[in-house]
Amino acid sequence: MSDLARLYADHLAVLHQRTAEALARGGFDHLVIPSGTLLYQAFDDRDYPYAVNPHFKHWLPVTRAPGSWLVVTPGAKPKLLYLQPFDYWHVVPQAPSGYWVDHFDIVVIRTPEAALPHLPATAARCAIVGEAQSALGEFAPNNPAQVLDYLHYHRAYKTPYEIELMRRASARGVRGHRAAERAFRAGASEFGIHLAYCQAAGQDAMELPYSNIVALDEHAAILHYTDRDRVPPKPVRSFLIDAGASHEGYACDITRTYAWDTGSEFQRLIDAVDAAQQRMCDQVRAGHDYRRLHLDAHLMLAGILREFGILRMSPEAALETGVSSAFFPHGIGHGIGLQVHDVAGFAESDRGGSIPKPDGHPYLRLTRTLEPGMVVTIEPGIYFIDMLLDPLRDSPHADAIDWARIAEFRPYGGIRIEDDVVCTDGEPVNLTREAFAAG
Repeated sequence: MSDLARLYADHLAVLHQRTAEALARGGFDHLVIPSGTLLYQAFDDRDYPYAVNPHFKHWLPVTRAPGSWLVVTPGAKPKLLYLQPFDYWHVVPQAPSGYWVDHFDIVVIRTPEAALPHLPATAARCAIVGEAQSALGEFAPNNPAQVLDYLHYHRAYKTPYEIELMRRASARGVRGHRAAERAFRAGASEFGIHLAYCQAAGQDAMELPYSNIVALDEHAAILHYTDRDRVPPKPVRSFLIDAGASHEGYACDITRTYAWDTGSEFQRLIDAVDAAQQRMCDQVRAGHDYRRLHLDAHLMLAGILREFGILRMSPEAALETGVSSAFFPHGIGHGIGLQVHDVAGFAESDRGGSIPKPDGHPYLRLTRTLEPGMVVTIEPGIYFIDMLLDPLRDSPHADAIDWARIAEFRPYGGIRIEDDVVCTDGEPVNLTREAFAAG
C-alpha cells in the first residue's frame, strides 16, 4: 500500500466517525451528497464553470463528475453513483480508478435520473447536503443545520491525508510563482505573467482555486485586482501576485510582492514585511487565539510604518485609533483546505454559535482558537489606497502621517505576503516556505 493510499484509508475512518455523530445529532440515517450539476447562463446555452460540492470531494478525489451522488450510511460501505453519460459533445468523466476506488461500492449511471433507484428508500431519513439545483426527484438538498454545524466545525481539523494533498498543491503553486517572477523580470504584462503562471502550474483559470491576482504598480492597491492589463506600465515599479493551485480538490493560497529595483527603499519595505510575516507564522500554535494574532499583526505592521517614517504615532495608538486599518484593511488570513476560504471560521462549537470579530475589524475571516490540524493563511499587507487614506487627511490624526512619504510609496501600490501554515502540537509547519525551499 502506498503512503497516500494508507493516509487516505485513515482519512476515511475519520470521516466515517464524524458522519455517524453528525447524523445522530440530526436524527438521520444517511448522508447523501450530490457532486453538483452544471448551471447554464440565462438566455444562452453556455454553462458557468462547474465547481464540485466540497462535501463530495472531502470523501474522494473526484472533482469533475457532475451529476454523481455519494451515499454514506453508518456501518455500511459508502455507495458512489458515478455519472458517466453517453456524450459525444463533451469529454466524459473517466472510469473510476486509483487508490480510493476499493473503499466504495461504485454504480456507474448513464443519465442523472438513473441515480434514483440506488438512493435510499426514504428521502426524509436523509441529510442531503448540497445546492438546491442538485435536486433529483424527492431528493432535494435539505442541509440540516445540526449536521452541517458538526461537519463544518470539524472540517477545520485536517487529516494527514488532507495536509499531504495541500502540500502537493503548494508545490504546484510555487512552480507557478517562480515562473511569474521570471516573467515579471523579463518585462511581461499582467496578462502575460498570468499566462506564464498557468503554464507552469499546469492549470487554467477553470482549474485554479480562485482567480489570479496579478498586479503591477498601483494596481497592487486594489485588493482583489483581476483585470490584467495587456501592456505593462511605464515604468514598472512593483509586482504583487496572489495566486494558488489545486491538487485533487485541495487548495493552496500564496502571495508574494517584488520590487523591480531590488536596491530600492520599496524592496526594503518588502523585506521588513516579509520578516514580520515569518514572525506571525510562528504564532500559528495550539492555544493561540487567531483574533489576537490579527491584532498583533496590526502592531507589527504599524511598527514598520513608523520605522519607515510613514507614521509618527506608536503602534498601539495606530491600532486603537483605527489608523493602522487604513494601511492594512483586511484580515490576517483564513482557514484553507477544500475551499480557499474554508468554512466555520467563526464557529463557537460543533453545535453552532459564532465567535465575534474584534471591534473595528469587519474583514477578519477566522476568530477561532488554533488547534492541531488546523491550516490557516497568514497574509499581512501594507497598502497605499487613496480612498482609505484620504479621510485621514481631514481627521485628527492627519499630523501623525508623513504625507510626503505616502506620495513616495503610492506608485508602488502595496505589499502582501501570504503563506499556508499548519498548526501542530509543536512548531508550525509552513507549507509555502517548505515548497519554495524544495526548489
